[in-house]
Amino acid sequence: MHAMVMNKVSGPLVWTELADRHPGPSQIRVSVGACGVCRTDLHVLDGELPDQPVPIIPGHEIVGRIDALGEDVEGLRLGERVGIPWLGHTCGVCSYCAQQRENLCDDPLFTGYTRDGGFATSVIADARFAFPLGDVGEDVALAPLLCAGLIGWRSLVIAGEGKQIGLYGFGAAAHIVAQVASWQGRSTYAFTRPGDTAAQDFARGLGAVWAGGSDQTPPVSLDAAIIYAAVGDLVPLALKAVRKGGIVVCAGIHMSDIPGFPYALLWEERRLVSVANLTRQDGLDFLALAPKIGIVTRTTTYPLDQANEALADLRVGRFEGAAVLVP
Repeated sequence: MHAMVMNKVSGPLVWTELADRHPGPSQIRVSVGACGVCRTDLHVLDGELPDQPVPIIPGHEIVGRIDALGEDVEGLRLGERVGIPWLGHTCGVCSYCAQQRENLCDDPLFTGYTRDGGFATSVIADARFAFPLGDVGEDVALAPLLCAGLIGWRSLVIAGEGKQIGLYGFGAAAHIVAQVASWQGRSTYAFTRPGDTAAQDFARGLGAVWAGGSDQTPPVSLDAAIIYAAVGDLVPLALKAVRKGGIVVCAGIHMSDIPGFPYALLWEERRLVSVANLTRQDGLDFLALAPKIGIVTRTTTYPLDQANEALADLRVGRFEGAAVLVP
């Protein structure tokens, strides 16, 4: 197998030939067809997540076909197309797992962060954390659904049933969530980098009823705002934009420090919450719904050995939607 390996924090990924790996009990080996490039991969590369192990193969939006089965694997077959998400394993015994809150597991493993991921020609995965994808749709188009889509879906559910939804940071997740919200009959308001008219046009093209810079005030009070950009300065702005009783959801796994703000922005029962990881039920719910919605992902593809270029382009926003690596 070949992979783009992170050998040190903040170092470039290195094209590496590795011995073929074989699945253990309850594991599968997947031949990777496509792997999305997520902002969380940048957090891994930059050492912004705690206790980062190295070497590690990043990548957690994996689509591919099973080419080897370990012992005790049930419900999956050779040749089947599956998706491998960020949450790669949970302990199953802690209080959170017992309460059906496995996204908060005390002893988890995360694909592309604490276990090797999909910036490779093949990957070993826990069979219990693989989603059957069927044969409809292209691998590249499906890859962003495995994180941008899943975290976007979880954040939208946590945001509640309000009709006026603000999306701060119009990248891979927001461009999927905007389509989901529109299908649900909601109105979305897109907030981009100030002056980024291309991103604003992109948002309007996906159904946003308004798009402007993050420094602008929307034309209506929002029922909820979801922050996808890893920018703590957006939190007070989002709180200011939501109505009394509204909610602000921080959807990233990492965010820069939130600045101090007047209590008046939080008062009147506004709420500030975070999204942590995902559950398998999130995956089952969203991936069953996605074909009915007719989600169209905007993707820019890169060969696997150009993962560093894809990450650099993501960092500065050189493309719309999502980047996807193809072995």
